[in-house]
Amino acid sequence: MWIYLDGRFVQKEEAKISVFDHGLLYGDGVFEGIRAYNGKVFRLDAHLDRLYDSAKTIDLKPPFTKEKMKDLVLETLRKNKLRDGYIRPVITRGVGDLGLDPRSCPKATVFIIAVEWGAMYGDLYEKGLKAVTVSVRRNAAESLPPNAKTLNYLNNILAKQESICKGGDEAIIFDTNGYLSEGSGDNIFVVKNGVVATPPCLNNLRGITQQVVVECAKELGIEVWWQNMGFHDLYTADEVFVTGTAAEVAPIVLIDGRSIGTGKPGPVTKKLMKAFRGVTKREGTPI
Repeated sequence: MWIYLDGRFVQKEEAKISVFDHGLLYGDGVFEGIRAYNGKVFRLDAHLDRLYDSAKTIDLKPPFTKEKMKDLVLETLRKNKLRDGYIRPVITRGVGDLGLDPRSCPKATVFIIAVEWGAMYGDLYEKGLKAVTVSVRRNAAESLPPNAKTLNYLNNILAKQESICKGGDEAIIFDTNGYLSEGSGDNIFVVKNGVVATPPCLNNLRGITQQVVVECAKELGIEVWWQNMGFHDLYTADEVFVTGTAAEVAPIVLIDGRSIGTGKPGPVTKKLMKAFRGVTKREGTPI
């Protein structure tokens, strides 16, 4: 496995960063998760836009342009002879001292990992996932904006841990106001009476896959609402599904022990899963 690290490609065993890197010490950095399908990188420009927007939000200056980052992502895939895979570009604040002051970090650290990646949830795309609502609340938007995809991921990890303890395949997180937010690593959609709804992107990450699914729904003539929702909306939904780069589109059939709809992946979810797969086959930046 070849990994890009600060200007050169190194083998996995040699891919090392300093213990004084603020990305490690304080979670001070940003990242993206990107997919490649059949020799093409899906929505690469959108992912890099979000990466650089995240960096701007935390006032982190990448050491080079988006165009160069794009070239490096593609080169990392070529170097590893990957046509299908998952790509993780990371920008950290860089090496500094043990203080919090980011001014002690003169140069950002950049590394890019590309690995083979299959269906994240295996046969659960056909059966459906079990989800649990968790006590962990989404970071308040005024404290740590969820739309900045930072290395500070403990909020998500604590939610994931709780879902595992409760026997769930995925966590469902609410914000401090009691509004539905997202999963531990994906956006969430609720279907009721043929209408698809998803929370406004203030208390959750503005998802690339989420946007693709909204586009697919509109092309299929399915009405989409952006609205705040609560526990009642989840429990009484006809269908629920989550979307994400790693998860793609995955149905949820059980929440907190309550069957969702028929207890099986529903027709709207299935249509959108199929439509999403179609888009990934048609679109992409050639490797």
